[in-house]
Amino acid sequence: FPVMRQGLVGGSAKPVQFVIGGGTYEELAQWRDIILAKIEENNPGLVGVDYDYKETKPQLNIVIDRERAADLGVSITTIGRTLESMLGSRRVTTFIEDGEEYDVLIEGERDSQRTPTDIRNIYVRSDSSGRLIPLDSVVKIDEFADSNRLNRYNRIRAITIDATLAEGYTLGEALTYLEGLVRQHLPESASIDYKGESLNFKRSGASLYFVFILGLAVVFLVLAAQFESFVHPFVIMLTVPLAISGALLALYLTGGSLNIYTQIGLITLVGLAAKNGILIVEFINQLRDRGVEFNQAIIEASGVRLRPIIMTSVTAVAGAIPLIIAQGAGAETRMTIGVVIAAGVSSAMFFTVYVVPVAYALLARRTGSPGDTRRKLEAEEKEKLIAS
Repeated sequence: FPVMRQGLVGGSAKPVQFVIGGGTYEELAQWRDIILAKIEENNPGLVGVDYDYKETKPQLNIVIDRERAADLGVSITTIGRTLESMLGSRRVTTFIEDGEEYDVLIEGERDSQRTPTDIRNIYVRSDSSGRLIPLDSVVKIDEFADSNRLNRYNRIRAITIDATLAEGYTLGEALTYLEGLVRQHLPESASIDYKGESLNFKRSGASLYFVFILGLAVVFLVLAAQFESFVHPFVIMLTVPLAISGALLALYLTGGSLNIYTQIGLITLVGLAAKNGILIVEFINQLRDRGVEFNQAIIEASGVRLRPIIMTSVTAVAGAIPLIIAQGAGAETRMTIGVVIAAGVSSAMFFTVYVVPVAYALLARRTGSPGDTRRKLEAEEKEKLIAS
């Protein structure tokens, strides 16, 4: 069957892949039916719901009448060996020819085993009388249907329910809904897991906050080392919330959702947004080193750095446009990254020239620039030399 290839991360064409496990296959089938009934009744957001455990393969269950077999002198072992030999195959001996040893297998004629009723033509021998007795006189044959595959996931019996999402319904909402169904309607022995894009979403969602905070911390520490201050990096990092708010607004307006691709774009914005603040704060410090008055340095730096901020931001937005207008397989995933980057950089570009100067004026008035610190250290060293 055809499966549409996806960009960046491969997987099934259906994003929702919800795994139920923990019981026997009969219990799993009952749990599956409960969940499917609730989805059909209450949730139109899940479309094309399917599962991988389908009772479509006809099978036979042979139940031995032990009392009847004992009366006729037929042992359970004889019945089992007869069924094994006639319906399957059994090695009875070997023979050697030209120095090679060969197995001798016995089996029933396949042409006489076309229908379940053909089992009645099989005979077993009585251990007491030695007479041949029809098999159907000591067994009962039940016909039923079962799945042609008994799947396991993480070494436990499992059934996978997959579905696509209706427009406006997110993967996170779908998985939360299915988890709620399991908690409300299934016993505690039922376990849940995920596959494909659902598994990627769960893993990325759990690690997103850690990765995002780690990214902010790394950028902050690098800037603190560069500017020799903890106040200046804080002023620069104020551009990050502006960029993220613009990206989230664009996702809302375009009908996007928070998934692994948008999360990659949001983490990328940490570095793209911080560069605007770096341009302004660095130039303010340079002007202060030249002796320019504090407020005048802020005003002059904001005006001079306006062109570089616009040029670099427009370049980043232009680089994201091919992702937004992409066509073909996986275009949806690339489009979400492009929307996040383009909207986030644009938001940071418009608001940086207002927020960063104001924040610098409020927070950094009593701080010195790296040049001021170096001059103070040099002055102290000179005083020490003179005193010595």
